[in-house]
Amino acid sequence: MIERIVIRGYRLFQDFEMVPTAGLNIVVGGNEAGKSTLLEAISLGLTGRVDGRWAEEQLNPYWFNQKLVANYFAELAAGNSLKAPEILIELFLSPANPDIHILRGVYNSRAEDAPGVRIHIRPSTDYSEEFASYLATPDRPDIIPVEYYEVEWQDFAGAILHRRPKSLGVSFIDSRTIRSTWGLDYHTREMLGDFVEAKERAAISVAHRSARHNISETALAEVNKRIIAEGTKLHDKDLALQMDQSAGASWEASVVPHVGEIPFALAGQGPQAAIKVALAMNRSADTTSYVLIEEPENHLSHTSLTQLIARIEALAGNRQVFITTHSSYVLNRLGLDKLRLLHAGTPTTFSDISADTVLYFKRLSGFDTLRIVLADKLVLAEGPSDEMLFERAFRDKHDDKTPIEAGIDVLSMAGVSLARALELSAALDRQVAGIRDNDGKQPSHWEGKVAAYLQPGKRQLFIGDPADGKTLEPQLIHANGDATLRALLPITDDTKTTLDWMTGHKTDAALKIVESKTSITFPDYLMKAIEFVE
Repeated sequence: MIERIVIRGYRLFQDFEMVPTAGLNIVVGGNEAGKSTLLEAISLGLTGRVDGRWAEEQLNPYWFNQKLVANYFAELAAGNSLKAPEILIELFLSPANPDIHILRGVYNSRAEDAPGVRIHIRPSTDYSEEFASYLATPDRPDIIPVEYYEVEWQDFAGAILHRRPKSLGVSFIDSRTIRSTWGLDYHTREMLGDFVEAKERAAISVAHRSARHNISETALAEVNKRIIAEGTKLHDKDLALQMDQSAGASWEASVVPHVGEIPFALAGQGPQAAIKVALAMNRSADTTSYVLIEEPENHLSHTSLTQLIARIEALAGNRQVFITTHSSYVLNRLGLDKLRLLHAGTPTTFSDISADTVLYFKRLSGFDTLRIVLADKLVLAEGPSDEMLFERAFRDKHDDKTPIEAGIDVLSMAGVSLARALELSAALDRQVAGIRDNDGKQPSHWEGKVAAYLQPGKRQLFIGDPADGKTLEPQLIHANGDATLRALLPITDDTKTTLDWMTGHKTDAALKIVESKTSITFPDYLMKAIEFVE
């Protein structure tokens, strides 16, 4: 297993370290957080390749962290000498596997005696004069001249690697880039080939060669007669068409998998993604030790995604799996305890979430947990009425600007335990305002139940005074007066009081108030919650 990941100077990562779990790692984060780059770096360290090609062939100036590059050229312009930007990717491996002891040594950034592999991209000593000349050139662009760089792929013993070390097999599945017209990629063909035994492979090859020969002798026979008849006009020797018998025309390149009765390349993107992930997970641990999956939810319906996640769980075995996702369902279903949060290229660590809460969200897999995970500021409202009225109060105070425009996410907790959400928020150190009814009890009663997750100025509950009513509806009436609210609401039954109607039509009442042009006075605890998260 990969015990530690070190990435320096590669794309978004300036100085990155992460200690993954031995089994499943779910990597989440906002856009440009570095999720895809992390998987790419792991694959690069294990294989020396990017997109199937050697790193030295793909080397790009924009692989280098652009902040470090900008600082480098700024220092040069100021007359200061600075070490040229480099890229370092190191994967520290568990010493438990005797097959990888050959990779063990201290040739790593931590000078630690451990097995591992590393990619180091740095200026080549063979081009030191050319590099210096480039830097001295007037009006040259502030771009790293990668032509003068070299790529070193080594193990921690210092040995140069020319191929992926044994036992470090990796499957990289990116469902986002699957296109039906691309057909079957090499990696998928290789995974399907695992099902073919050596003797079967030889037998298929012989049969395929014989079939090609028969085509040359039969279907092409008449064509070749016509070509030979005109041969003297074309060349001094006979010309003819024959089926290719070279290795490039092997049966592997001709056999096409089918999904049902449809060629794999013409199947929908969802089935293609699901099959690729399942094939990667199904490979033996000897063939694939690591599985990297990019956003498995893409192109899949909820039912198909449910089936795929079940397969991932069932087939994971002893592999180390890294999954990036934007899906709360994937996160909940596979377990919040596997969460690895990235933000602007920096990993966020958090306290252990209780097993009960992990199980709770697994059972409540449809809840949008990622909104809690990714929000900078969060309001947890007890229900949809509280959510709508908080947003209206915020807009009234801020000239119709919504909370989300101010970077504040308001999330209804209808049917969800506020305590569980606060526990997750505390583990992630989120700033949270919790809004709830007092239900006839003092606020201190409810605060005591979640005291372990509250922190003054960081996570607080906002609860109305019991003297003004048990729930939101009487609190609104107390703040505005019965007549004012009754005039806003479509109450046609004169026998019902305003409070009775609002209590029986909570969401409808909140919606009417939100849509009204009439100025409303909101309960004090809602306004204090707004001040807290502003």
